[in-house]
Amino acid sequence: MDPDSVKSTLSNLAFGNVIAAAARDYQKELLDKEKAQASSSNDEVDLDELMDDPELEKLHADRIAALKKEAEKRQVLQMKGHGEYREIGEGDFLAEVTGSEKAICHFYHKEFYRCKIMDKHLKALAPKHIGTKFIKLDAENAPFFVTKLGIKTLPCVIILRSDNV
Repeated sequence: MDPDSVKSTLSNLAFGNVIAAAARDYQKELLDKEKAQASSSNDEVDLDELMDDPELEKLHADRIAALKKEAEKRQVLQMKGHGEYREIGEGDFLAEVTGSEKAICHFYHKEFYRCKIMDKHLKALAPKHIGTKFIKLDAENAPFFVTKLGIKTLPCVIILRSDNV
């Protein structure tokens, strides 16, 4: 008996088994697709009926009203200086901080490199967090608040929250 012919015969048998298995898998997939199509045709919903649904219309109206209210609130906050990072003077500090519910103040020195890095990051954060006012105050020109808030190192970022608003 030739070893090559035995290998060839075994290989042909194995190939035949692979083809038979592939055919069974293909038939199974076809049956699964047919079952899926049959079940989906039973579960179809008429879209015209949904368009006239009063509950859906109420949900839609409520969501539109909530979006309008949120847009108005956003506009009011932007008029108060939210969404931007800007410098203020020592005399404006209390008015700015108490005029908003949340404020972040960066006490900086214009020649400190780390303060410039902090400026870069706060400038990027300000437009993303409209609910918070981002301001910066030159520590050299605001000795009263530096002393009152106990600022020892720069840069110093202070988060202020006011319940009055």
